[in-house]
Formats: sequence, structure tokens, C-alpha cells
Amino acid sequence: MITIDGSAGEGGGQILRTSLALSLVTGAPFRIEKVRAGREKPGLLRQHLTAVNAAAQIGQAKVEGAALKSCELSFEPGKVLPGEHRFAVGTAGSTTLVLQTVLPALLTASATSTLFLEGGTHNPFAPPFDFFEKAFLPLIRRMGPGVHAFLEQPGFYPAGGGRIRVLVEPCAALSRLDLPHRGEVRRRLARALVAGLPRNIGDREVKAVRDLLGWERGSLRVEEVPNPAGPGNVLTLEIGSEQVTEVFTGFGQRGVRAEAVASEAVDEARRYLASGAPVGVHLADQLLLPLALAGGGSFRTVAPSRHTTTNLEVLKQFLELAVRVEKEDRDVWFIEIVRRT
Repeated sequence: MITIDGSAGEGGGQILRTSLALSLVTGAPFRIEKVRAGREKPGLLRQHLTAVNAAAQIGQAKVEGAALKSCELSFEPGKVLPGEHRFAVGTAGSTTLVLQTVLPALLTASATSTLFLEGGTHNPFAPPFDFFEKAFLPLIRRMGPGVHAFLEQPGFYPAGGGRIRVLVEPCAALSRLDLPHRGEVRRRLARALVAGLPRNIGDREVKAVRDLLGWERGSLRVEEVPNPAGPGNVLTLEIGSEQVTEVFTGFGQRGVRAEAVASEAVDEARRYLASGAPVGVHLADQLLLPLALAGGGSFRTVAPSRHTTTNLEVLKQFLELAVRVEKEDRDVWFIEIVRRT
């Protein structure tokens, strides 16, 4: 049984989610100790427990330690069970992080799957639905499987109440993906989503984007959520290039001006555009696992985060990998993964 140190690297929930995903795919059991020891509130929170239970359901697994605040967990997977599955986080916990845990095993499963997830869809410190749909899934489809996600109801912190539906058409094996260049930027979209709050907040956010980036009015959009479960606001900046689409996000918060929310997203988008790299810091983290499962792949990115370097170490504990991480320029890094046979 593989033993995972949950306090290693960034010491967060990503270590647990990656371990669960890899265990489902490889069939290797594992034990994780010091779960989320690097966080202010260590152990399993509700969204982490939902991820564990979702993985156990799809993998027909034997699990010990699956309880709130638990700091140790053992997981022994069985056969992956495709089909229809429903998972409810029960709070505003991230639906996309739960999906991140179970999706890899379904990409090469024996049959199609439909997933229904309830909880938060636009959460700080988690990939928002827009990133998952626009940036991540198109690259997964290039690797072979057909995966499509639908936002049925947005859900914001703290009320939650969001719903997403995901259709997974698996393939026999994932194909290698290489992203050496971004190509020409062909599409720009700033979208402010406003739920249970004055529309003026979104208007100010997209105006700030226009003032800061010079985007045309046709690239600016404000959408109000009908009948929201609770108030919330998010601004997404979508930059579509020939080879990849990136999404940058600013989350509205109580006491934070709309212009400051826009500035946060704009600053990240500017750094990405200035680097010339095709892959941003968050997408880099998300691509590691599917590339490893495909047997290899590579991309150029901005400076990798601690999330990314920690994720690489977890991958090495389940798979025989050769990994190359090299700084090529001031703001450009090259990452390559090769599966050893």
C-alpha cells in the first residue's frame, strides 16, 4: 500500500484528490496521513469528504477514516463503475474539485457516464466552472474522450445551491498532448456574473476591464442569475488563442470594490499575455495528471506554483515517470512528463 504524506509541499486538499484519482485509475490502494496539515483547519472538510465518498462510489472502494476532520484515510479501490452518479457537497464546497477527483477514471472507463453535482460552482480557491468548461475540457477532448459540462444553476459562497451536469464519453486510451506555443489570440471575453446583487456591480467590473485592457464593448458582458440560492459575483476573463483558451477570475467579496475585483483578474491576464506561454499557472496544475495517464506530454507555462510541484511529487508515487521542469526565460518554464514502461 502506498503511503502519502498529506503535509508535504503545499499540504492541502490537492494531495488527497490527486491520490484518490490515481488510485482509481491504477487500482493501487493508498493510505494518507496528516491530511491537509498545511491548512488552518486540517483534516477532511465537507467538500473533501464528498470527494472521498464520490471516489469510493465510482471505484467501489473500501475506505477507512472517511469522516469530517479526519486526518488519516485508507482507500482500496475496486472496479471503476461508469454510469449515472449524483454527488451533493451539501454546502458551497466546490463541485469542480469533486469532479476533478473522479473524472480521470471515467475518461477511459468501459462505458459512458453522466455526473450530477450540487454545491458551489464559483468558489474562491477552486477552479470555477467557466475555467473547467472553457480552458480544461477542450484540451481533454483533444486527448480522445468526449467530455461536456453544463452549468444548470450557479452556486456561490456561502449559500451554494449550484448544479452542474457532466457527460463523459470515454476512449480506449488518452493521447499525448503537447502545447509548445499559444498561437494568435483570436477571442476575448469579459463576463460578469451577478446573483442577488445590483447589476451595477457587473457594469463597473466590465468597464474597468475596458479601461485597463482596452477591450471592445462587444467583448464585455454582464449576466444576472435568475432565482439565485444566494448572492454572489464573479468576473471571468476568457482569452482564446489558436492552441488554447485561458480563463482568469476575480471573485466579488463584501467590502471589496468592483474595480478591485476586475484589477485582480486583469493583473493575472496581463502576466499571462506578457509571458507568451500557452498555459497559465492554474491550467498547468490541472494538466499534469491527464498527461501522466496519457503516457506523456509537455507544455510551456508561467512559473509553476507550489500546487504544481506538489502534484508532480504525488504523481511519482503512483506512476513511473520521468519529469522535466526547466526555466527557459524570465517568465517561461517548460514541463514535460514521460511515462516509463
